[in-house]
Amino acid sequence: MSSSRRAGLFLRCCLVVFAVTSALYVSGPALYWKFKKGFRLGGTVPSCAPCVCDCPPPLSLLTIAPGLVNLSIADCGKDDPELNKEMGKQFVDLLTEELKLQETVAEENSHHMNLTFVEARRIASEYQKEAEKCNAATEICEEARERAEASLIKERKVTAVWERRARELGWEGE
Repeated sequence: MSSSRRAGLFLRCCLVVFAVTSALYVSGPALYWKFKKGFRLGGTVPSCAPCVCDCPPPLSLLTIAPGLVNLSIADCGKDDPELNKEMGKQFVDLLTEELKLQETVAEENSHHMNLTFVEARRIASEYQKEAEKCNAATEICEEARERAEASLIKERKVTAVWERRARELGWEGE
């Protein structure tokens, strides 16, 4: 059997197992209760006692707000002077007002963006100054390390010369 055939067979088996598991998961609780209660032959359903219900009738719109039913859409807001003023405006006036509002919002956003940009530049400048200080300190430290290394090399040469002279004069060392 080739490996692709085995892979196909394995995939089919996995799908069958998944389908059976899903079906049991979905219908399992119903089957459990059927077995627990026992199957009833003949399809008879046990009757229960009639329900006693003393519920009040549902509230109608008339009982909740009696004046609400008499209102009509034409009467809506006729006594509100601000609403009358707004409704009396022409379409062009409304568009002009909307454009002015959008312009105001755009100006506020632009102002906020400019302030944010200036703050970002200031902070970036501070970071740049700190970076320059750090670079200068690193260069100074590197120069001091190079001088110390050169001084150490000179000291080792001088020590080697003195040690060679001391051995020539009979010193045996440690």
